[in-house]
Amino acid sequence: MGFNCGIVGLPNVGKSTIFNALTQTQAAQAANYPFCTIEPNTGMVTVPDPRLWVLKGIAKTNKVIPTQIELVDIAGLVKGASKGEGKGNEFLSAIKNVDAILHVVRCFDEPNIIHVDGSVNPVRDIEVIDLELVLKDMETVKNKLERCNKRKQLDKEAAAAVPTLQKIMAAFENGQPVRALELTPEENVHIADCHLITAKAMLFVCNVLESDIATNGNHHSEAVAAYAAKIGSKAIIISGKIEEELCMLPDEDKKSFMADLGMTEPGVDRLVRAGYDLLKLATYFTAGVQEVRAWQISKGFRAPQAAGVIHTDFEKGFIRAEVAAYADYVKYNGEKGCKDVGKLRAEGKEYLVQDGDVMHFLFSK
Repeated sequence: MGFNCGIVGLPNVGKSTIFNALTQTQAAQAANYPFCTIEPNTGMVTVPDPRLWVLKGIAKTNKVIPTQIELVDIAGLVKGASKGEGKGNEFLSAIKNVDAILHVVRCFDEPNIIHVDGSVNPVRDIEVIDLELVLKDMETVKNKLERCNKRKQLDKEAAAAVPTLQKIMAAFENGQPVRALELTPEENVHIADCHLITAKAMLFVCNVLESDIATNGNHHSEAVAAYAAKIGSKAIIISGKIEEELCMLPDEDKKSFMADLGMTEPGVDRLVRAGYDLLKLATYFTAGVQEVRAWQISKGFRAPQAAGVIHTDFEKGFIRAEVAAYADYVKYNGEKGCKDVGKLRAEGKEYLVQDGDVMHFLFSK
C-alpha cells in the first residue's frame, strides 16, 4: 500500500532544496532560472516515529522497519501552465498522479534570487498556482459534462453525474477548488474518474530564512497561515537553507547545530509527519524478537483491512486481532505484561484500528 505527496510551487521558491533535504540526497542545486527541472523527481522518505525505538527496547530486537511515503518533486509552475506555458501540461499531468499536494511558498526576501513576478508576495503566488490548477480541472470537468449531457437520456449514471458536474463548474467559475466544496460520497463517485487536482488535500509549506525560524516565521508566513485558515487548509514553516546544511553535517554535529538555532528536530521531520497527516494515514505496529515494524493504513481501517496490509491472506482468513494500545504496551513492558493486567484485547472484524495499536493477527489458511 503506497501513498505519495507531490511538491509544487513557482520557480525559485526553494522547492527542490526542500525535496533534496527530505529525500536526503546531495543532488546539485537547481540553477537560478525558471525551468530548472524538466522531469519530476521522486524519492522515498522515512516517516519519523520515536515510538519504534521504544518498542525496539521492549522487544529486544535489532531490526526496526518504519513506514515510508513517496515524494514527487514537480517542476515549477508558472502563470499560463494550464495552457501549456513552460512545461505546463507535463507538470499538471504529473500532479494528477499524486495523493496530496505540498505547496512550497517563498516567504523570504533575497534580492540575489529572482522571482518570476518581480516581487515576493506569497498569497499572490498561491493564487497563481490555484488558478492554473482550477483551469486544468475545468477543462477536464467540462469535457465530462459534455459527454454526460449527450448520454443522459440513455445512461442513468451519466444523468446522475450532470448536477454534480454543473455544481463543480459553477465553483470553478468563482475560482473555488473542489476541496472547498465538501462534496458528498455520492458526488465524489461521479468525479472519481476525473482525478481532479483541486480535489486533493493541500498543505502550504512556508520556506523562510534561517533567521526566521527562531521567531516562528515572518510577515510573509503569517499571511500564508491566514490564507490557509480561510480556505480550511494548514501551513507549516521550514527553512530550506537550514535543512540543506543539516544534510551536509555528520550525525554527531546535527544536534548541536539545531540547538544553536533553538530547534529540537529537523524541519523535514515535521514536514513528513504533516504530509502523513495530510494523507489521512495512521500507523499500527507489530513487535517481536525478529523485528519491530510500523504499518501504514488509512484512518478508519477495520482490523481485517489492517491485516491485509501485511498480506492479503491475513485479510481473507482473518479470525481476530490481539491488540494493546501503545501506551499500555509501554507501561506494562510488552505483550505478556499487558495480558497479565487485562490490557491485551481480542478484537473482531468490526474493530476500528487506532493509531499506535500494537497488533498480532490470527487467521485461517
